[in-house]
Amino acid sequence: MLLLENIPMAPLTTIKIGGPAKYFVEARSIGEVQEAVEFARSRNLPLFVLGGGSNLLVADSGWPGLVLRIALQGIDRQAAHDDEGKILFEVGAGESWDKFVSRAVMSRCAGVECLSGIPGSVGGTPVQNVGAYGQEVSETISSVQVLDLKDGVVRELCSQACGFAYRTSIFNTSDRGRFIVLRVTYALTREGQPRITYADLKRQFEGRETPPNLAETREAVRHIRALKGMLIVAGDPDGQSAGSFFKNPVLSEEQHEELRNRAASRGLTIPSYPALETHKKVSAAWLVEHSGFSKGFGSGRAGISSKHALALVNRGAARAADILALKEQIQQRVHEIWGIRLEPEPVMVGF
Repeated sequence: MLLLENIPMAPLTTIKIGGPAKYFVEARSIGEVQEAVEFARSRNLPLFVLGGGSNLLVADSGWPGLVLRIALQGIDRQAAHDDEGKILFEVGAGESWDKFVSRAVMSRCAGVECLSGIPGSVGGTPVQNVGAYGQEVSETISSVQVLDLKDGVVRELCSQACGFAYRTSIFNTSDRGRFIVLRVTYALTREGQPRITYADLKRQFEGRETPPNLAETREAVRHIRALKGMLIVAGDPDGQSAGSFFKNPVLSEEQHEELRNRAASRGLTIPSYPALETHKKVSAAWLVEHSGFSKGFGSGRAGISSKHALALVNRGAARAADILALKEQIQQRVHEIWGIRLEPEPVMVGF
């Protein structure tokens, strides 16, 4: 285990913000993960587990303990022992998520193609139950290998034990801080068809006589993400972000009716998206834009992406305090106008 001190965290995040980690370890094996955990425990240091840094905002003061970056590699493919024609992919938590998606698509295995282009590492996907364009990882996760910090035992959790719901799991709710994700096993459909349910994807393939294959779907998703500033591209002024900063609100029937009435009083209609309605969700981007925050909003160090209303961006010299001030300004205004409190999506560290 190589132990480093006072390592800046900003370069380890996609938003390029954050103070230093007092101690830093990059673990490439389960043994190194266990050694790092024991180091933190023996010195009573707070522990933060870092993946790809894509859904993360680190405080300007940094992290006062140990940052453990999970770098476990490997993508192993095998046939499942059932009659459903599934292919299992066992993937190290430190692997690039988009690299795995590419491998799955090239293997003509369906189930994650709509999650193409999402930055970050595999280990973060079960924590947030990552989803986009009509798919969520919980639909394909078979099991998650974890280190249980309660007793130091490596365990295998089945999908049901992970408690998946919209953008949540036991890893970021009831058992937050208990487990470190080591490997994730995905069960994908061999020779499966891509899922084309999201409006943007449907428009992309309008007029085609033949349905798109997995590879074409992957490229379409990456293209759409790029247009929205949600694909990390070197030199893109909208590229320094933590992705979507707010979750799409999940409303009750009563709350949704109140929202419709508020919109009607302003001569507006709440947009209908089938992919959102399956979870009784409404578009956070629509709420933000109809609260006075257009794409490209902000002339200071922090602003809103010119391509996507939900992406708060670092324009080059922003601090965490600047991003938080903008976040709170948006939350307050949306609540005043629509009666809805937007929940942030990124993990907040060191605040």
